[in-house]
Amino acid sequence: MNCIPIMINGLPGNVARIMVEAALQDERFTLVPFSLTGEEITMPQVSVDQTKVTLLKPSEREDRITNILESYPGCICVDYTHPTAVNSNAQFYVAYKIPFVMGTTGGDRQDLENTVNNGSVPAVIAPNMAKQIVGLQAMLEYGASTFPGLFKGFALQVKESHQQAKADTSGTAKALVACFNQLGTEFNISDIEKIRDPKIQKADLGVPEQYIGGHGWHTYTLKAPDGSALFELTHNINGRQIYVSGTFDAVVFLKNKIDAKAVERKIFTMIDVLTAGQ
Repeated sequence: MNCIPIMINGLPGNVARIMVEAALQDERFTLVPFSLTGEEITMPQVSVDQTKVTLLKPSEREDRITNILESYPGCICVDYTHPTAVNSNAQFYVAYKIPFVMGTTGGDRQDLENTVNNGSVPAVIAPNMAKQIVGLQAMLEYGASTFPGLFKGFALQVKESHQQAKADTSGTAKALVACFNQLGTEFNISDIEKIRDPKIQKADLGVPEQYIGGHGWHTYTLKAPDGSALFELTHNINGRQIYVSGTFDAVVFLKNKIDAKAVERKIFTMIDVLTAGQ
């Protein structure tokens, strides 16, 4: 397989930086030395492992993208930007016919899907790119569809803790709540306890100091009406390395689909990536 040109958007953000660092070490990819960023970012470039990446604001990207795509044909974008940029970035990718992996959560997800479906390029869109978390979610979805109402009457409590800069409620938490509701609980997305205070994260939850700036700790607690039974599901992720493998698998998945001219639909999920054996 020839090296895949990938443009990782979201620098100088931490997740995008980790993706860039990993891409530079991965022989499957050629890093496109440009990254979409926010209008408020003042720095013109970011250096990652001695590689300079030029930052493109929304007001600048239209003037540069054609030349970039000519220099890096077959480019695939990886989006780890900000929830407020999800929909405008997707519109940009579709307008310039750039396949993309959307790892950013938030935004108007229905509008995101409509944008892709009305375009001509495929995308992998998932609330979580960690393969193990995606697999866990798939197991819960199977349980919910196979045993609907299993936890009817049980009370559900959901806590999700992420770094203070994460603006939106976890997309994974929302997806798992949908499963638990199908299993019989009555729980509103708005009742998810969203923890962003570093003091609470350290003192009450026990998040290690070095991961306060980048973690995802989730706990789902189910209690029987009479208090006689309690079930609890916890998944704690420290750092962001776990997201790299799944993201890059998604890029390779898209590349293979495009090369084989086997793009039977526009939107794919991480379940599609996992079942394809990437």
